[in-house]
Amino acid sequence: MYGTFWALVPPLVAIILALIIKEAYSSLFIGVLIGAMFCAGFAPIGTLDVALNDGFISAIADNAGIFLFLVLLGIIVALVNASGGSAAFGRWAEKNIKTRVGAALATFALGVLIFIDDYFNCLTVGSVMRPVTDSHKISRAKLAYLIDATAAPVCMIAPISSWAAAVSGVASDLDIGISGIQLFVRAIPYNFYSLLTFVFIIAITFMKFDFGPMRLHEMSAQLNGDLGALESEEDMKANPNGRVIDLVLPVIILIIACTVGMIYVGGFFGVDAWGGTDCAGDFIAAFGNTDAFVGLPWGGIISLVLIVIYMLARRLMSFKEAMECVPKGFIAMVPPIIILTMAVSLKTMTSNLGADVYVHDLMMGASQSLYNMLPAVIFIVACVLAFASGTSWGTFGILIPIVTVIFSASSTLLIIGISACCAGAVCGDHCSPISDTTIMASAGAQTNHLDHVTTQLPYVIVVAAVSFVTYIVAGFVQSAVISIIIGAVLTVGTLFVIRSVENNKDAKA
Repeated sequence: MYGTFWALVPPLVAIILALIIKEAYSSLFIGVLIGAMFCAGFAPIGTLDVALNDGFISAIADNAGIFLFLVLLGIIVALVNASGGSAAFGRWAEKNIKTRVGAALATFALGVLIFIDDYFNCLTVGSVMRPVTDSHKISRAKLAYLIDATAAPVCMIAPISSWAAAVSGVASDLDIGISGIQLFVRAIPYNFYSLLTFVFIIAITFMKFDFGPMRLHEMSAQLNGDLGALESEEDMKANPNGRVIDLVLPVIILIIACTVGMIYVGGFFGVDAWGGTDCAGDFIAAFGNTDAFVGLPWGGIISLVLIVIYMLARRLMSFKEAMECVPKGFIAMVPPIIILTMAVSLKTMTSNLGADVYVHDLMMGASQSLYNMLPAVIFIVACVLAFASGTSWGTFGILIPIVTVIFSASSTLLIIGISACCAGAVCGDHCSPISDTTIMASAGAQTNHLDHVTTQLPYVIVVAAVSFVTYIVAGFVQSAVISIIIGAVLTVGTLFVIRSVENNKDAKA
């Protein structure tokens, strides 16, 4: 089974089950068990051993840093809510952001501005913008899409981000004549999925139009006030004396502290987490050398201490009330932690079964016959692999070395191929129900995870289809400007066609 199509069966089973039964926990668990069974050669005791040791225990150990950050962020959100900061921001937004279009664009803008890390982006944008979108009756499913559609895409086109660090780290070991970060920067204009997703969001917002399952959620929110939120009534209680600054300042503290934590771990202030000194005083190098799983908890714990001190100084709550937010914040993050644990375990099963070997063989087999079409082929392969495995980082880690073998170092097609790989990884990750970013977007919006997956899937497919065509164009014209113009026109044109079809359906109904 190693290095064959069977390596992709466990995640595919989990994804199909999740979409059918609308329940993530059991679907992921079954996927892990099937993967463990394949790895253990169907031996019962071996299956349990692989599932526990290679799967769940390793997933918890390897991701302890991000779990800690999630808990810390959950506590901070609980503190901000209890202080009345979120409610005050909601009241301010209701007065100053007059329309649903403005609320959606404000969410999009904030998502674009927080480009450091996708986890950080998802949870921060969600906590800040929930009061705003709620006040304008934007469904939580739509909010989750806006969060998810900016988190990974903006990180993939930002030179200073954890994603840039990951891509440049993979590329730095390759003999292609330029550094990893230089390759990343040169690939940005050809990252059509990320760029066209932004075009899609802006277009659909100004057109005041939704389609597919998202339309049903939006109609329910507007007509019935059913936002699809997960909060309890207790979560909604807040100090009436809270002000907007009580939300804005904690967010600023969190951004600054997380940035400092990331570059500290990367060695900006001297020695990095691995004992090296090469990045001292170099912000970009330190960011490229950092480990988000260590840096973000640094920022989270510093932020939490400072925010508690601020809340006490403002007399927004007593110390006892502040400490009561600790278990509330932890409880709020239990569902995404459970899903993330199972998703990571499933990725491990896929990796152990040699999914990378299988994909490598497929790509090398196609490399001779479809040369100028290869960027489009690479994009599709990356989409499928990221969707099935739930990891964009793992996807471009597998495919980038393959792409550099296919194209010559001096070829423009190398840059386009690298971009297609990264764009496809973002696309597949974006719509996969087992993706950690997708899970974080659901957590940030505090909505049902599978509602988020099913509502955003048609949107992702539209942008992916346009991106595929754009990569075909780019493979022949090898011009980023011409390709992105064609892609943007196709995106907007496709939306007009879909709206026309939907309007005709409504007229006949």
